[in-house]
Amino acid sequence: HFYKRIMALSPGDPNSHSRPDQMITSHLHLDWDVDFDRKIVSGVATLTFNKLVTDCPTLLLDVNMLDIKSVKYNSGTDLQFSVGPAGCCGSKLEIVLPATTESTFSISISYTTSSASPALLWLSPEQTAGKKQPYVFSQGQAILNRSLFPCQDSPAVKAPYTATVKAPSALTVLMSAIRDGNPEATDGDKLIHKFTQKVPIPCYLVAFAIGALESRKIGPRSHVWSEAEFVEKAAFDFSETETMLKTAEELCGPYVWGIYDILVLPPSFPFGGMENPCLTFATPTLLSGDKSNADVIAHEIAHSWTGNLVTNFNFEHFWLNEGFTVFTERKIVGRMHGEPARHFSAILRWKDLQETVNVNLGPTNPLTALVPRLAGVDPDDAFSVVPYEKGSTFLWYLEDTVGGAALFEPFLKSYYKKFAYQSIDSDMFKSYFLEQFSGVEAVKSIDWDTWFYKPGMPIYKPKFDESLAKESWALAEKWQSWDVSTPAPFEKEFDNFSPTQKQEFLGTLINGSPLEHAKLEKMGAMYSLDACSNVEIVFRWIRLGIKARWEPSVAEALKLATVQGRMKFVRPLFKDLYGWEEKRQQTIDTFLAHRGEMMYVCAEMVAKDLHLSP
Repeated sequence: HFYKRIMALSPGDPNSHSRPDQMITSHLHLDWDVDFDRKIVSGVATLTFNKLVTDCPTLLLDVNMLDIKSVKYNSGTDLQFSVGPAGCCGSKLEIVLPATTESTFSISISYTTSSASPALLWLSPEQTAGKKQPYVFSQGQAILNRSLFPCQDSPAVKAPYTATVKAPSALTVLMSAIRDGNPEATDGDKLIHKFTQKVPIPCYLVAFAIGALESRKIGPRSHVWSEAEFVEKAAFDFSETETMLKTAEELCGPYVWGIYDILVLPPSFPFGGMENPCLTFATPTLLSGDKSNADVIAHEIAHSWTGNLVTNFNFEHFWLNEGFTVFTERKIVGRMHGEPARHFSAILRWKDLQETVNVNLGPTNPLTALVPRLAGVDPDDAFSVVPYEKGSTFLWYLEDTVGGAALFEPFLKSYYKKFAYQSIDSDMFKSYFLEQFSGVEAVKSIDWDTWFYKPGMPIYKPKFDESLAKESWALAEKWQSWDVSTPAPFEKEFDNFSPTQKQEFLGTLINGSPLEHAKLEKMGAMYSLDACSNVEIVFRWIRLGIKARWEPSVAEALKLATVQGRMKFVRPLFKDLYGWEEKRQQTIDTFLAHRGEMMYVCAEMVAKDLHLSP
């Protein structure tokens, strides 16, 4: 494998110090006390290991900014330990093991997190919707959970976990697991909450949230959770969750996780969604009142198989998580809303891929390869739409190559079954694919090395059904060619569009020449774009204004970039404004004023986009 090279932190994972080839985690137990005043989590992480080699004097774990108090062997003997220097992937915790160790043993590590832990975002009551209670939530992917608990923080390692969490009694505790009984009283004004996750998962899927939360039942195995101010909206927008789950099961096989709940987080959550098992984390920017952004929920549901059940071996093979998930998400959309809707979703994101590859990163950038090299690179620095859209396009190409969905969909279902509960790399997928389709002549023409390792746009573009997109393109053309001294004869068309058609209309204009300011003023008034409740539409409307250097777009851009923290919106808005030279300093000043409200990963990425960090 190409990851055996200088700078990789270990033979199996360039971003982890751990050596699961020597001893591997078989169970994790977390015993936590959450302190809102000090903004820390303290407690004990107990990891059970199976020895794979006889001679191994030390155990290596990943940590980041943790204060390690003590390490015990089988809950008894104190062990010596040392923490190495910090790098882009945290630090190495090296534990000296007893001269003789059993084939299965446990290590209990007493520690506290840093108040600046990059895995956690602490919100004061004023930063929440309810304004009365504090809130905290975690984000583990890609390698942030090593700042929440010591672990073998590589997706190659999967284990079940249990947790005991002590938190203020006025607040609800949720985890990426099943609640174990009712909360129990303890000393002071705190309750103890217990959780169990029986399915083996990688460390990055351990997640929790604590706040003033309410729930509504939205299906036989699903509740939506959020602050009271969002809960009814969320129940409406995510009301199709069970239909999506059943459709996913038809495509992928049985759902093994028991419950599928959704937590709508405060606006500072940096992603659209995060596939934490049993409890998808979602951004409130999905709540549009028209269910049009619920495809993100289809995406997170698909992760129940692609990523959570079959997991990338390390983050160089991230497309095995995300490319498969996008492909499956669109299959769900196609079955629920028709094939033209599936194709239209792919057309919409093809533009995002082009912008990322050709403008933001550059077509020769190694990070635009499907399988990039990540030695010495924080996986979050490599994060982009490439593994999602280039990966999904590759699967579309493979489906075309073998003869269509009737053959490819059963293959995918068999692939999830064969590799369930495992972590695999791209070569293992390739071998299984070639084994299953050995009799198909066209398969011999697949250029695997180019698909996996060559930077740039995909070497194949699907033959998209453009029926829904053409109406958007036609209206964009009318606006581009309209003479502003004549009446605008196309008022009704936009109102009849679906939300995704409106997005494509604006996206097409963004990709064209800048519009005259008179056209933007007319468009804003005619379509009431400033009053739109769909953030996807508002985001594109603002970007269109920035491209034309239209002054009213500046305040709206800075507002949208700071009232919510979803990187999909925040990063392009700050980048666009940075490119407008007269607004550059205002943009930097606004970011610096709001940096403390952002989650670590978002703040770090924007700082790099604005050239504020090395």
